[in-house]
Amino acid sequence: MSDMRAKLRVSFVQEQFSELDGVKTKCSETVVMHAVCRANGYSDTNGDDEDNTYAKYSPQADFRITVANPALFGQFKTGDKYYVDFTRAE
Repeated sequence: MSDMRAKLRVSFVQEQFSELDGVKTKCSETVVMHAVCRANGYSDTNGDDEDNTYAKYSPQADFRITVANPALFGQFKTGDKYYVDFTRAE
């Protein structure tokens, strides 16, 4: 299998908290991403932007990850775009 790259947009970030002795502490964030696309869709002849190229070959994707590393809290923002690379693990 060849390596694969997807382009995803952050749809939303949900924070999770725990409470101990009345003190709320953030314990994780769930980041939800979807494949890039344009609201009005793409035609086969409109290949003039990168999102179009990714949408043509990977038109639908859902990605959800829960991040528990405090150093990463707040790093993912709704609307931000990311490349996600897939390489087979041996």
